[in-house]
Amino acid sequence: MTPAITVTALNKWYGAYHALRDIDLSVAEGERIVICGPSGSGKSTLIRCLNRLEEYQSGTIRVGQVELNDDLKNLDAVRRDVGMVFQHFNLFPHLTVLQNCALPQILARRTPRAEAVAQARRYLDRVRIPEQADKYPGQLSGGQQQRVAIARALCMSPRIMLFDEPTSALDPEMIGEVLETMISLAEDGMTMVVVTHEMGFARRVADRVIFMAEGQVIETAPPEQFFTAPANPRTQEFLRQIVH
Repeated sequence: MTPAITVTALNKWYGAYHALRDIDLSVAEGERIVICGPSGSGKSTLIRCLNRLEEYQSGTIRVGQVELNDDLKNLDAVRRDVGMVFQHFNLFPHLTVLQNCALPQILARRTPRAEAVAQARRYLDRVRIPEQADKYPGQLSGGQQQRVAIARALCMSPRIMLFDEPTSALDPEMIGEVLETMISLAEDGMTMVVVTHEMGFARRVADRVIFMAEGQVIETAPPEQFFTAPANPRTQEFLRQIVH
């Protein structure tokens, strides 16, 4: 079976700064990957490369059998398959919740309006905020806004979901509701790559945990092994800092 995502010898620089160093990564269909590591380790840069929000200087990324390169048709094909949820919600403040979820379908997929609205309502129900459909983002809590962002991404029927620190901008009491939404997606078999510091989520959901430092993949292991018997000293130190 073709992997959902294949990254080979990926390198990225910001000027003289080598942000990603020879990254190799393969994600199977239906696999849940959690990427963690200290600030500045390249986690968010890597996940943003996976749908070309960041350009890279060498290496290859394939989503399914499509190579992510300068071909705009390839880029469009990949972005149709890959949904992304950011640290900040990126909702349109002048549109209602329902419009935020329906409009991308209408513009990007040429979905008829009635069908787009029905799909939007279905996914707002899926993330358990159907009653917020006619409100504006500014009327919602941070946790509710992030669930709208998840619903908006799901409305595009992605095969893969990328999450770039989706709870880091939230107040502590709002984190749980977003994580529960993500857990239910994982339980449905969605292919997911998640950059997060929420280690409880990683323990519960991940098939593999990847630890990055200084732009490199330092360790990759199933959660039980990662948290109880990490092999690399840098992973061990990172986990000690989290615990303490």
